[in-house]
Amino acid sequence: MQIRFGYELNYQLPQPTPMILTLNVHHSRVSDLVGSDHMKTTPSVPTTAYRDGFGNWCTRLVAPTGHFRVTADATINDSGEREPVVPSAIQHPVPQLPEETLVFLLGSRYCETDRMSQFAWDKFANAPLGWGRVQAICDFVHQHITFGYQFARSTKTAWEAFNERQGVCRDFAHLAITLCRCLNIPARYCTGYLGDIGVPKDPAPMDFAGWFEAYLGSTWYTFDARNNTARIGRVLIARGRDAADVAISTTFGPNTLETFRVWTDEVTS
Repeated sequence: MQIRFGYELNYQLPQPTPMILTLNVHHSRVSDLVGSDHMKTTPSVPTTAYRDGFGNWCTRLVAPTGHFRVTADATINDSGEREPVVPSAIQHPVPQLPEETLVFLLGSRYCETDRMSQFAWDKFANAPLGWGRVQAICDFVHQHITFGYQFARSTKTAWEAFNERQGVCRDFAHLAITLCRCLNIPARYCTGYLGDIGVPKDPAPMDFAGWFEAYLGSTWYTFDARNNTARIGRVLIARGRDAADVAISTTFGPNTLETFRVWTDEVTS
């Protein structure tokens, strides 16, 4: 199957403003692209690209004073299959974990492992190791937090989401990641596109999605505490310790995001 995806961001800027944008499809999916997901700006400005410390593609530019538009529209091939569910995936003892996974055991900006550790062990110590434990965490988070866009707050941490019991997809992911790390399971934050493919259409406007990956059985597996079910057509943009590492845009100056639009749809003949 093929998926058409894209975005349009419209800014108003009182002065020339440097930006870092993390909007390109992750390099692991580049071979699936039909054509290019090249970023277009209006007015046109010079851009430079680089990979950050997590391997994500980032774009640097200086947005001019006034109205500034950033957009892309592309198509990607997808297997059309649901994400794998592997109950036999094992949990590795910490001494056996690859070095590159260890950073994803540590606390980070939005994932306060120090505050959540006692609760995590009290709640999940008797859950089965491996896949079963991560799934138990997802089940808990899915039931514990009420989803709503009105609950979004850019500064909300896992600890705050746990106590407020309200949030958006990034809050579900942050809490699940934090609980996994407390239990010595490497977990990393993911952002990207997730359309309503194979599920009833959500009437709310589409947004970028947040989920996480846990390291089990020598593999990073996708988990989604908000939806809590295997999905079709997830398109990765970036991975990091938490949402601070994968911000869609980082601006170095005053700005107003006037409009924001995202689309992800199955291509039908």
